[in-house]
Amino acid sequence: MDPIIIILIVVVGLGLTGALVFFGLRASSSAAGGGGGDIQVRLEEFAGRTTPLTLEEIELAQPFAQRVIRPNLIKLGNALGRLSPSKSRAAAELMLERAGRPYGWGATEFFGLRIFVALIFGVLAFLITVISPSVGPLAKILTPLVAALIGFILPILWIRSKINRRKKEIVKSLPDAMDLLTIAVEAGMGFDGALQKVAEKWDNELSRGFAKVVHEMRLGVIRREALRNMSSNMDVPDVTSFVAAIIQADQLGVSIAKILRVQSEQMRVKRRQRAEEQANKAPIKMLFPMVFLIFPALFVVLLGPAVIILMETFWVGQ
Repeated sequence: MDPIIIILIVVVGLGLTGALVFFGLRASSSAAGGGGGDIQVRLEEFAGRTTPLTLEEIELAQPFAQRVIRPNLIKLGNALGRLSPSKSRAAAELMLERAGRPYGWGATEFFGLRIFVALIFGVLAFLITVISPSVGPLAKILTPLVAALIGFILPILWIRSKINRRKKEIVKSLPDAMDLLTIAVEAGMGFDGALQKVAEKWDNELSRGFAKVVHEMRLGVIRREALRNMSSNMDVPDVTSFVAAIIQADQLGVSIAKILRVQSEQMRVKRRQRAEEQANKAPIKMLFPMVFLIFPALFVVLLGPAVIILMETFWVGQ
């Protein structure tokens, strides 16, 4: 078969698979975390009904991701979970927690996603090797296995990218949050109330972490344990040092306002140092685009006419 047709088949297959997963995840995310307006519309529709809903109507009212994708991912995840050790499940839960629980998933859904992507990659690679006459028997066996392995690893890389993005957001918002905490505590508000104030003022990963700390304390968890849980889930050095300082101040009876003031100043200094570091790296990062993109075009513009004149002179002289 023509290689161009094979490439088109692969591209279309990957595109359809990616679109299915992407829109399914978006629908799942909207159903899990947002969509307040949709819920209000549905409540108004249900309130105006005179007859009760049947079980089939209730199921069909759910998004496609909740009805089809999520249950199948859970089944695949349970199949892999039975074969995986408990440490793998705990590591997956911690990884998802540090990524901010994308789409509200747990370890079961994550395992199911890994199996699903591995199957898709393996099947597509197998189809390519079958319809390609130039592929040998050994390649027909190894290519689907390698493709399935790549598909099995890709969700981990995706989660790690989300973890890094979340860490950057937390580091970026921490100095402003520290300033607000310091002002609130120095004004006479308690530390727990200051955390609640930050959680209400902003909507980012750090404020959601503070809101979780307040929620855990309301459920009976002591403050130091709730703060340690937040530090472990975020895995950010600045947050770890902040939590350690607050716990130490709480144990020694030191004024939390003074600790917050010192921490706030340190966070500002660290942010300035990070900005200076990024500024110092900018010339090195600009070197490769300039050498490979800007300079060739510049040389063509400057030397092109001279080269043309020399070529015309050379050919005329001949």
